[in-house]
Amino acid sequence: MNEQKKSITMKDVAAEAGVSVGTVSRVINNEKGIKEVTLKKVQQAIEKLSYVPDEYARGLKTNRSNIIALLIPTIWHPFFSEFAYHVEKELLKNQCKLLICNADKDAQNEIEYIKLLEKNKVDGIIGITYSDIDKYISSNLPFVSIDRHFSENVYYVTSENYHGGQLACRELVKRGCQNLAYISGVNKHLNETTKRGRGFKDEAKQQNTKLCSLEMPEPLDQAERQIKSFFEAHPQIDGIFTVNDFMALRVIKVLTEMGKTPLEDYQIIGFDGLRPAFDQPYLLSTIVQEIAQMAQAAVELLLKLIRQEKIEKNVISLPVHFFEGDTTKKL
Repeated sequence: MNEQKKSITMKDVAAEAGVSVGTVSRVINNEKGIKEVTLKKVQQAIEKLSYVPDEYARGLKTNRSNIIALLIPTIWHPFFSEFAYHVEKELLKNQCKLLICNADKDAQNEIEYIKLLEKNKVDGIIGITYSDIDKYISSNLPFVSIDRHFSENVYYVTSENYHGGQLACRELVKRGCQNLAYISGVNKHLNETTKRGRGFKDEAKQQNTKLCSLEMPEPLDQAERQIKSFFEAHPQIDGIFTVNDFMALRVIKVLTEMGKTPLEDYQIIGFDGLRPAFDQPYLLSTIVQEIAQMAQAAVELLLKLIRQEKIEKNVISLPVHFFEGDTTKKL
């Protein structure tokens, strides 16, 4: 009969390395001030014995789980998926793990997730949310918001959305567009993305250019029907800016079904900078958000909150730029 394999403990690692159990614990917890030679001996002992630290016990000692939750409205949206990819990449650099909470566009799901995360051991939350969750965000659990300002006590990361709207208008006018349109969904909870439309409209007024808008209340169950009716009512439109690339693709689909062709009949600019794959070009002409930089900034900000480090400002706003794709004319 085979004997059950003995579990390797911290004491075994200490004996193999010729150091104290306390020293092994300090190495495992990445504490500073350990001599290089000691660090190497402990790491070699861990590798030789195939020792796996007890993360639960470690968390009890450090009061940290090294788990960060990412709360997103849906995993199906390209922006959220790419953002999650970069968040995980940044967390791994900091020896942290990612827990993705997909709310599936349901406000109640978001609330349940937040309650669950507060009860269980996560170190903090990065949240992309457009629901009424203000009262559920506890000061006891570090929280960083993306593209939405909750209160002065909640830190958030965003892009220069207003400037992005201005850029889109300038690029369309520069390419000869004379009848502009802005198309977006509208969430009942204010968020930073509304500044995109405001920047576009203000710049159109500044440029003395004709503009009409289609702003559809969410959820966008009848979006394509509404888009079609909008263009039937305004056939003169030749330059379009949408709140995001996903919306731009829906508009292109509708206009194609109506027999209209990009560049010949209209030009369109989206917002986000989405790509079909990591090494592929952007899908269309767009105002590019630096999604990797947003993820990096969000992780850095959250880790500072967790470590109770000094933070200079509670808002980080990152620059955007225009990318000339295949849906605007070349200059």
